[in-house]
Amino acid sequence: MPLTMDDVDRFETARPRLAAIAYRLLGSASEAEDAVQETFLRWQAADVRRIEVPEAWLTKVLTNLCLNQLTSARSRRETYVGQWLPEPLLAGDPMLGPADTAEQREAVSYAVLTLLERLSPNERAVYVLREAFDYPHREIAEILSITEAASQQILHRAKRHVADGRARVEIDEAAARRIVQEFLVAATSGRTEPLVRLLTEDAIAIGDGGGKVPARAKAYEGAVAVAKFLWGLFKPGEAKRAIVGGSAEVYVATANGGPAAVAVFGGRVIGVMCLEVTSDGLAAVRSQVNPDKLERATEVWAATDHGEPLLHAF
Repeated sequence: MPLTMDDVDRFETARPRLAAIAYRLLGSASEAEDAVQETFLRWQAADVRRIEVPEAWLTKVLTNLCLNQLTSARSRRETYVGQWLPEPLLAGDPMLGPADTAEQREAVSYAVLTLLERLSPNERAVYVLREAFDYPHREIAEILSITEAASQQILHRAKRHVADGRARVEIDEAAARRIVQEFLVAATSGRTEPLVRLLTEDAIAIGDGGGKVPARAKAYEGAVAVAKFLWGLFKPGEAKRAIVGGSAEVYVATANGGPAAVAVFGGRVIGVMCLEVTSDGLAAVRSQVNPDKLERATEVWAATDHGEPLLHAF
């Protein structure tokens, strides 16, 4: 039976929540959109009159599609060129989803999305549904076809894996902007000492170029090594300008709720550098420069007010 307008509206009402769930599960906006579209096709093919709780049905279909995608993604990432990092979402992107509680904000942070890669598909699903969307264990058990006790045990295990011993600091947008400004001033000072003072002793720097943009396959580790890398990265050079096509504008921004520097050239986002803030300093600098993972960021960037660039790099 064809869908009625009410049936379509019911799905469209659920779409933002479904997209936000899929993004957290997959770490990719484009793959999340594909999963949501496939869920709509399943909805379209179903006898919706027999579905008692549409929200639960849609969530179960979407989650299982994402679990299948995660299983195949693991094998694909084994052959991925260089380091794999999630696709960053800039402030204002509706796919960021709910951010009313500390748990919801942390669940979509770039640091946690990266750590979620350590989890099994089921662990990731339970963590996301419980921590980010506050689903009760009874509903999670129904979605994943497990027992309620198993859901509770999986969440406990997932939270233990995600916790990496760091005391991450929750900061507002104004504080995030100040942190990025201080970071960029230090990175362009021509000296490594100001950067070392901002970094934790065991800080890391990692980048994802996807084999399309130069990015070191192995992370830089330690404050001094990271500072030297960042100093070299922001140091002007003809080779860098040749890769980019000119001088990029660097803006202070937020991505996934945290401090970020966004590099833009010709109206296109060419890099998003996410900073992980802990009580001891900056613990990680994660840079997404794979152009395939910056298309959505470019769309959001073009549609929002981002002020003036703090500097011109390269």
